Amino acid sequence: MTYKLLFAGVLALLIFVFPVSASDKVYVDLRQKNVVEFIEEMVTTHDFDRNVLSAVLAKTEIKPTIIKKISTPAERKLSWGEYRKIFITKERINAGAAFWRENSEMLERITLETGVPVEILVGIIGVETYFGRITGKDRVIDALATLAFEYPPRATFFRKELMQFLILAREEELDPTTPLGSYAGAMGRPQFMPSSFRAYAVDSTGDGKRDIWDNWADTSGSIASYFLAHGWRNSEEVVAQASLGGNWSRAVPKPANTLKMTDTVESLSKKGVLFATDLCADSGGQLLTYEGDDGIEHWVGFHNFFVITKYNRSVMYALAVHQLGQQISSQVNADAS
Repeated sequence: MTYKLLFAGVLALLIFVFPVSASDKVYVDLRQKNVVEFIEEMVTTHDFDRNVLSAVLAKTEIKPTIIKKISTPAERKLSWGEYRKIFITKERINAGAAFWRENSEMLERITLETGVPVEILVGIIGVETYFGRITGKDRVIDALATLAFEYPPRATFFRKELMQFLILAREEELDPTTPLGSYAGAMGRPQFMPSSFRAYAVDSTGDGKRDIWDNWADTSGSIASYFLAHGWRNSEEVVAQASLGGNWSRAVPKPANTLKMTDTVESLSKKGVLFATDLCADSGGQLLTYEGDDGIEHWVGFHNFFVITKYNRSVMYALAVHQLGQQISSQVNADAS
């Protein structure tokens, strides 16, 4: 099916399903300067049909609730102790163990093929969507258009993602008005942004489709693909709990969202950071400080820890993924014995 025929069908569906808008809804203004420029680029650079694309955008909602949500993400408001309680719960661990058992053959196959551990796969899926239970209720096109055209702080990024989404819909023969996702336009069970889908999503079942909405093998394989592309190292440690020893002569670090390694195992040890690792002395490492329920916590993140932050640029997120995966693994092993 050609893209123009597909979109024509979508247009007919839109006219039928979405009659004249209700007064409490606001749609993309096709006369707005940044919208006009966006349509022009899609037509001239990516060969979209102007009339069909305009019709789709005219039925795309601008939602103030999305702007409110993206302005106050949990990572900016919560301490590590509060953040951890959201994701590291008995219910989520049990759900993860059940998911692991139900999909063990597939998960182990992907780990064997890629070197990305099952613990990381289930940790990501568990934190991102609670094993498929929470995948978002906003139409992806609404979220991306709202942020592209009405949220100046990150308009450039979301304009590119809206472009990627429309191209993705053409490539995958998807109705662009159908996919649901997060308030930021993240899609499916792994919560991929459109650019990540196009770059890293894989067909792990051999059926010719990259289905991250309903297929667990494609979801897991796509997550592993993302991690490999960002430098995951097979069998290397992720993080180690740490403390400040008697040789530490500086002020106690404050919690911070540190996303780069500036030290090594050796240099941290010489500074007085106490931790255990099998990594060699010149391996990269970074002292991380969190505000936990029982006070300040120190950890040392290694290379693979910072690969996790490529998925979401938050050290709280990375530690939650790691800890959830580890606890699910322990639960699976305990159930088996």
